[in-house]
Amino acid sequence: MKKVPLLSLLLLTACVTINIYFPAAAAEKAADTIIKGIQETIPAKQEEPEARLPVWQLSVYQWVDGALNIIIAPAHAAEANLSIDSPEIRRLQAAMKTRFNALKGFYSKGFVGIKKDGLITVKDAAAVPLKERNKVKKLVSAENSDRESLYKAIANANGHPDWYGQIKSTFATRWVSNAQAGWWYQTSNGSWKKK
Repeated sequence: MKKVPLLSLLLLTACVTINIYFPAAAAEKAADTIIKGIQETIPAKQEEPEARLPVWQLSVYQWVDGALNIIIAPAHAAEANLSIDSPEIRRLQAAMKTRFNALKGFYSKGFVGIKKDGLITVKDAAAVPLKERNKVKKLVSAENSDRESLYKAIANANGHPDWYGQIKSTFATRWVSNAQAGWWYQTSNGSWKKK
């Protein structure tokens, strides 16, 4: 029997495979945040100034909070977080938000629909008035390009370019979920349905 050096045996036992699973719930939450931000057309509500407590009450509350934090350690959520903040992601979101204002009317009229892969398409080119056809095609092309780039940017920002397909799939379902009433979307079998 051949002897295996001790160092080789230790190195063999030290090899550990670390599986990093795609954080599906965090991806859905991130997708909803991004989509709602893009589709937001209502001006942000101004917050009312909060009522201030007298200084003596504030210091009592701070003292009690500090004491409780020493006695009972604050809980930290172990939920997976998907990073959706990078210069490229912000740039893409801004472009998509600006474009959404031009696309919204075409969604409402049924000219543009959400495909099952989450990209958009001109649903019925013949229904689009001739003078607007070129504009709609350009908007759809630019939107689809930015959506693909957004999914790649999110995957890259999280250090997992391999998550691109899962991010795209997650966004595909969330685009439909966040679609407004009257918009068209493609079902998994390829048929079109109005929300």
